[in-house]
Amino acid sequence: MRRGPSAHEVTLLLRAWGDGSKEALDRLAPLVYRELRQIAGRMLAAERPNHTLQATALVNEAYLRLVDAREVNWQDRAHFFGICARAMRQILVDYARSRGSAKRGGDQVVIELDEALAAGWSPGARLLELDDALNRLAQLDPRKCQVVEMRYFGGLSIEETAEALKISVETVRRDWNMAQAWLHRELSGKQQDG
Repeated sequence: MRRGPSAHEVTLLLRAWGDGSKEALDRLAPLVYRELRQIAGRMLAAERPNHTLQATALVNEAYLRLVDAREVNWQDRAHFFGICARAMRQILVDYARSRGSAKRGGDQVVIELDEALAAGWSPGARLLELDDALNRLAQLDPRKCQVVEMRYFGGLSIEETAEALKISVETVRRDWNMAQAWLHRELSGKQQDG
């Protein structure tokens, strides 16, 4: 019984898709759908209980954005899931903004961070505040922002993140810890000020 596609198989299909093969995309989609659905489910589980966006819709919207992304040079499976996580994050942010949560404040999406992944980071950060903080972090240190996107939004392991970013596991650990501390400080200040 086969457990799922190998990382090598996904990487080969990604590269073929990047080279223009529609057949590769057709073969890739069902192989990665379950994992993308899990990522979307984790993201949406952290939101308000009556959120109208469903995991399937989030995956489908991300898929549509990625199908049009011709300029992406797909490196491997981890790179793909990192980019998918970023696309889903942007969809959620766009959705929150379109619902007027930035103007009214009461309808903001609440993100609860998994204690195992984000020890020391206070839960309850709002999505738009988190997005703003991540954008500031990206200005200061783009790699640390990528580590957060891949680890938190993409659910990638430290090892997968290191592979995707072509850096050492220790560098990812250090970046992850520093980014968490920086975001905790940024978001705690927002909560105290607000």
